[in-house]
Amino acid sequence: MRGSGVSETAELTARGGVAARTRALDLTVYLSFTVFAVITALASEFATHRVWGGYAAVGYGLAAVHVVVLVGYARHRELPRHWFHSRWFSVSVACLFALLAPLAHLVLRRLGGGDWSDNPAAWGAQPEVWVIERSALLLLRDGSPYLDVAGLDRPPMVDDYTPYGPVMALFGLPKALVVELGADNAVALALTDARIVFALVATAGALLALRLLGRPPVPIGAAQLALVSPATALTFAVAGPDLAVLGLLLVAIALAARGNPVMSGIMLALVVSAKLTAAPAVLVLVILVLVRYGARAAAAFTAALIAACATVTVPIIATEPQAFVENVIRFPMGAAEVDSPAASPLPGHLLASMGPMGHVLALALLGVAAVVITGWLVLRPPATAADAALRIAVGLGAATLLTPATRWGYLVYPLVLLGAWLCFGRQRTPPAQAGPPTA
Repeated sequence: MRGSGVSETAELTARGGVAARTRALDLTVYLSFTVFAVITALASEFATHRVWGGYAAVGYGLAAVHVVVLVGYARHRELPRHWFHSRWFSVSVACLFALLAPLAHLVLRRLGGGDWSDNPAAWGAQPEVWVIERSALLLLRDGSPYLDVAGLDRPPMVDDYTPYGPVMALFGLPKALVVELGADNAVALALTDARIVFALVATAGALLALRLLGRPPVPIGAAQLALVSPATALTFAVAGPDLAVLGLLLVAIALAARGNPVMSGIMLALVVSAKLTAAPAVLVLVILVLVRYGARAAAAFTAALIAACATVTVPIIATEPQAFVENVIRFPMGAAEVDSPAASPLPGHLLASMGPMGHVLALALLGVAAVVITGWLVLRPPATAADAALRIAVGLGAATLLTPATRWGYLVYPLVLLGAWLCFGRQRTPPAQAGPPTA
């Protein structure tokens, strides 16, 4: 009996120590997020970012206060099983103030006009939102989502370019249809804001991926990385296309792991045909399917990917080949008449800004990273959804850090995928066993 009591006391003490370390980590996370939000609210050049920073600072601050309350309570008694005493309460508060509240504010602010203004203080959304909505309108009217900048009666500007694949225009179709139908209604215009479409697609994609993998429990760390971190929350409120791409990418990963190579290939084709940023995922998922399900499945995946890409891209190229090349290839590469504004205080851009040698060094480091990651894929090929998410996260993280022309906001890709890695690693049911793939 005495031994049993000592063992129970030791177990409780160990659990208490783990809980204390967990709450200390939560407090550090939310305080760090709060500092970032405050700096953004006070110093950003964009009104949209400042609005987000004000709301997010409140949300992250309240989440930190909640953690402190839990720490104080736990010193005196064991925490009861109640929603307020859950770590998810902090996540919910952060989600409410850092994602939902600023999005609602900015959607309503945008109804007052300000799109296409030279003054960032007038914007209610970042330019990528109106550019994608315009691309949908052009698709409806002309059959191509791209402006022929060479045919303009004035010098082209940055916002004339649409540096996305043709699939990205689909997210702007609800707003384009409202405009085309002449429904000049504030409610209709607000509800069809492309950011809401991005958010719905991202949410649906994440939920579907979890369902495909047997609904694994979502750890708090995954939610902090993928849901309420500033990279995700700021993107959610002011822009959002990267989140929609990520939602579809998670579905492609889950389908590949579940042994459905054809549907995975089609889904990944939609991802790549929306934004080439996610292209490194192609190699990872090909290897995953090859390792788990064999060469026939890998061939089916590749064929579906190529066929789907051709289906959505070739008609657009045939309609406006010059506009496609100028917008999707030349502009992101910095070879268009107008330079891409993509820049960030990340290593690749900082090196490139030091001159030609710095630019060469940045590209050399990017090449070395690509070789190392490829070697990792060959020597330790991914065999599960978690493995694939981790390797894509590392690849896209390296590309974001080392590419000369990039944005810090692209860090949302590795952060969300790292959150997926934490979550997919808790998969309750095993993926489909190796064997003939399903269509």
